[in-house]
Amino acid sequence: MADELRVFSGNAHLSLASAVCSYLGIPLGKAEVFQFSNENIFVRILENIRGRDVFIIQPICSPVNQNLMELLIMLDATKRASAGRITAVVPYYGYGRTDKKDQPRVPITARLVADLVTVAGANRVLTVDLHAGQIQGFFNIPVDELSALSLLASYFKKKNLFDLVVTSADVGGVKRARDLSEKLGCPLAIIAKRRMGNADKTETLTLIGEVKGKNVVVVDDEIDTASSFLGVLDILRPHDVQDIYACCTHPIFSGPAVSRISQSGVKEVVVTDTVPIPQDKMLSQITVLSIASLLGEAIHRIHTGLSIGAMFE
Repeated sequence: MADELRVFSGNAHLSLASAVCSYLGIPLGKAEVFQFSNENIFVRILENIRGRDVFIIQPICSPVNQNLMELLIMLDATKRASAGRITAVVPYYGYGRTDKKDQPRVPITARLVADLVTVAGANRVLTVDLHAGQIQGFFNIPVDELSALSLLASYFKKKNLFDLVVTSADVGGVKRARDLSEKLGCPLAIIAKRRMGNADKTETLTLIGEVKGKNVVVVDDEIDTASSFLGVLDILRPHDVQDIYACCTHPIFSGPAVSRISQSGVKEVVVTDTVPIPQDKMLSQITVLSIASLLGEAIHRIHTGLSIGAMFE
């Protein structure tokens, strides 16, 4: 078939790509993706994709710049191999936090990456929980943004926690926290904070809502160095909460994040596998939920022309 489905992956997250292909019931596409001794990246597609519907799975995660270049070069390779349609499947959109000019003389790198992905050959983008919704508008091609909130909500529902309240890590995440609280049928609290310059430090300001004696779920789109999360804990603990849980879509876990989590006293941190977590960062209180079926179903629907929005109705 001229529109036959093909799924390829760079080196960023091969296990996720394999799991997506298992869901779809197809083999992972054959490709060479490696780095020469001079650090130049080489890509060769090892099968015929002329006229095919091609999906390239590659989160822009650590090492960020290498994985971004792999994605761009794979897009160029598939375009030059005359693929019928090319979809960049980017579970984690790196540089997504640089989405506006909030200081003088700074770039909007999230827009630059969107331009690079488009020029490299992508006809559409499939991603999960962007840091800011306006990033969709940085592209001049269709963007399907999936949400892992239903997956996270289902996990917490099965735990049957009583006296539950959901809180955001900051005001910017209020909509995400509100959506999760609605799915769980529990109250919402808000923690307002202010970021201090460009360093990975935040100043937590105040708590809005009732949390005393309750189990608290702190939700964010990603946990990077965990400094924001520690600030949330500092403001919650004086309010005599019961157990504190954290959840996020993207477990970036940079620098001191894992040691901070291990010493924080948090009951459990629930994340998804949009990015790989090295074995040495897998703490006993970290639970990883797979998004392979979510991505696989979205790929199936894009390929067959079905509605993506119907997945969340």
